[in-house]
Amino acid sequence: MNRILKKTQLSDDVFQLRVAAPLIAAERKPGQFVILQLDSDFGERIPLTIADADAEEGSITLIFQVVGKTTHRLADLHEGDCIVNLLGPLGQPTHIAKFGTVVAVGGGIGVAPLYPITRALRQAGNRIIIIMGARTQRLLILEREMRALADEFILCTDDGSCGRKALVTEPLKELCARVPKPDLVVAIGPPVMMKFCAETTRPFGVPIVVSLNTIMVDGTGMCGGCRVTVGGATRFVCVDGPEFDGHQVDFDNMMQRLSAYKKLEDHAHDQCHLEQEIKRQQEAAS
Repeated sequence: MNRILKKTQLSDDVFQLRVAAPLIAAERKPGQFVILQLDSDFGERIPLTIADADAEEGSITLIFQVVGKTTHRLADLHEGDCIVNLLGPLGQPTHIAKFGTVVAVGGGIGVAPLYPITRALRQAGNRIIIIMGARTQRLLILEREMRALADEFILCTDDGSCGRKALVTEPLKELCARVPKPDLVVAIGPPVMMKFCAETTRPFGVPIVVSLNTIMVDGTGMCGGCRVTVGGATRFVCVDGPEFDGHQVDFDNMMQRLSAYKKLEDHAHDQCHLEQEIKRQQEAAS
């Protein structure tokens, strides 16, 4: 059983769990993920990127956003509770090398999987420029940790509540126009953000790596739910990725497939909020 060692709420619907998982902690590499299951029999299996690991303590850190029934249940767990099933590490690790100057672009919850990748790239001797973005200041996560890794740090919010009032593509374009231009961009965030980061870098010939982890379902390549088109060929994110050449990804097709279950996810999200409110009212009444 994988015991929750520490639970932290990072923003409105974003939580961080440090979980005892010594075998995974010893083997995990940046970019990899785990499959988590809260019920031993027929519970939903969800993939979560490993945001950090401590091999000495035997723990991994998971950061997730509450979007459906299972993540609501996960957010309701407390320190000392156990996660029934935890499988990993899965997926292809990030290719870490000394490229030169690397721009790491993180949007919203995408900063969580970006953090271990950025740290590994820095340890490999790269100069790191970080662009972090969110809709508003209260949705920013891991700002202190990312700042500590950066040779240059740029913060953007859509509403201007913190940092620059801009989308992340604005400073990214400025960086690509520099001489010399960056050697690599790594972008992780909402699919529409990654799409426009790819389009921003394309005219400058700057290579870009994106992570398509948001479309994963089963995590083992069997369900086919995470199939995407990359360079005209079908790829499965959970086994072939989750990282791909951003200039080769068909983002429009991916976003269309992501929307297929949105109504069901929204319904589950709203239903869980309603049940929580009813429970609070009953506790207050008693």
